[in-house]
Amino acid sequence: MAVPRIVVAGAGLIGRRHVALVQENPGCELAGIVDPAPVAASRYGSISEFFAAEGTDDVGVIVATPNRLHVPIALECVERGVPVLVEKPIADTVEDGARLAEAAEKAGVPLLVGHHRRYSRLLEAAARTVASGALGRVVAVQGSALFHKPDDYFDAAPWRREPGGGPILINMIHEVDDLRAVCGEIVAVQAMAANGTRGHEVEDTVAIALRFASGALGTFLLSDTAAAPFSWELTSGEDRSYPQAIDADCYVIAGTRGSLRVPTMRLTTYPGAPSWWEPLDTAVVEVEEADPLARQLAHFCDVIRGAPPRVTGRDAVETLRVTLAIAEASRTGELVEVS
Repeated sequence: MAVPRIVVAGAGLIGRRHVALVQENPGCELAGIVDPAPVAASRYGSISEFFAAEGTDDVGVIVATPNRLHVPIALECVERGVPVLVEKPIADTVEDGARLAEAAEKAGVPLLVGHHRRYSRLLEAAARTVASGALGRVVAVQGSALFHKPDDYFDAAPWRREPGGGPILINMIHEVDDLRAVCGEIVAVQAMAANGTRGHEVEDTVAIALRFASGALGTFLLSDTAAAPFSWELTSGEDRSYPQAIDADCYVIAGTRGSLRVPTMRLTTYPGAPSWWEPLDTAVVEVEEADPLARQLAHFCDVIRGAPPRVTGRDAVETLRVTLAIAEASRTGELVEVS
C-alpha cells in the first residue's frame, strides 16, 4: 500500500497540532487541510471539495472541527469508504454518536476516535498494573483535574462561558475515558456543581461520585478556577506546552493489597497480610516517555492499512454517555444510572 495521505479537517488549535504531527511523521504525508475560514492555511473549504479534487485513494481524514461538525463530516467519509479519526467527543449526543458508529460498522469503514490518552504509556502501565492483580481487588478510586484557566481562554471563545463549554464536557470527558481504561466501566454517577467563582452560566467547579461495575467507588474533583497542579496536563509531562508539577499525582487507585498513584507510578503494597499495623513497600513502575498524539497518528496510519481501531465508535459513545450523565447529575443533584 502507498503511504497514507492524511487530510486534516479543521485548522484550529488541535487541527494545527495534527498537521504538525503529520508533517513530522515519515510514515504518512499531508494531503490537505480543510477549513471554511478564509484565514485558515487551507486549500479546501469542505471535505467534499477535497474529495472532488483529490479522490479517496490511500486517504485518511482527521476530523478536528468544532464538535457539532464531527458527525456530518465523519459520515461523509464513511459514505465514501474513507477511514476517519474523529476528535473527542465523537458527537454532541449519545444518539448521534451511536448513529455514526453504526454507519461505520455497516459500511465496514474504520472509525477511530481521538481519545489520545489511550496511547499514553503512563495510562497503559496503570491499566496493566491494575489488571495484574498487584493491587488486589480495586475498592476505591480518587481523581482530580484541578487547574486555572486564564481569562483570555474565555475571551478567545465566548461559547466557553455557556452551557456545553464548561469543564465537564471539555475536560472531564478525558478523565472519564482514563478511568474506564484503567478501572473498568462506570455504572452510576452523582455530582454537585458550582459557578460562583467566575459567575459564568456554565459550571466552574464540580464534585463527582462514581460507582464502577466492579463494585469499586470513586470520587473526582474538577475545577478550572483552582490554583492547583493536580491534573493530568500538569502532572504527566506529556504535553510540553504545560509546566510540569514535579512529584504530584492526579489519580490514586486503591485495592485490597496495595495502591497506585498516577502519574508518578508509585506502587505501594503490603509484602504480607494487609494490616494498618504493618509497613508497606513502595516501588516505582518504570515507564518510557512517548508522545500520545504521535502514537495515535501512527496507529491511525495502521488503521488506514487495515488494523482494527484501538478506540472504536462504540467505545467512545460509552465515554460520552458517562460524561453526559455527570452533566445531568450536576444539574439535578440526583444519582444517575449509566445505561
